[in-house]
Amino acid sequence: MIEVEARKEAASRAARLDAVFAALADPTRRAIIERLSRSEARVTDVAEPFAMSLNAVSKHIRVLEASGVVERRRKGRDHILSINTRSLNEVDGWIERMRRYWGARLDAMERVLLELEKDHKSGPKDRKHGSR
Repeated sequence: MIEVEARKEAASRAARLDAVFAALADPTRRAIIERLSRSEARVTDVAEPFAMSLNAVSKHIRVLEASGVVERRRKGRDHILSINTRSLNEVDGWIERMRRYWGARLDAMERVLLELEKDHKSGPKDRKHGSR
């Protein structure tokens, strides 16, 4: 039973990561995140610098909300957007795990290549050119 729950949690984490990476794949959405990284803002303020309709920017914002990267709250008639750092921290954790994983493997490969190079340099000196 615990194994089933662990699998469900892993699948849920993977789905959240997929949604965040898909949301961040678009340059407009990354620009929105950059804007919100400075401070929370009203939807209209976020939309202002873009050469597209408010409706088009709102669609991008909805993708960011669905991925969990952006949160919206209402303050009177205004919709205030902010970054959900928990979502980005989860992505950061995944990236760091991948960095450690590949760093260890690349370090191991470097050690093997250095050892092969050392063996090659210290190998037999009496071989004729072109022979194998």
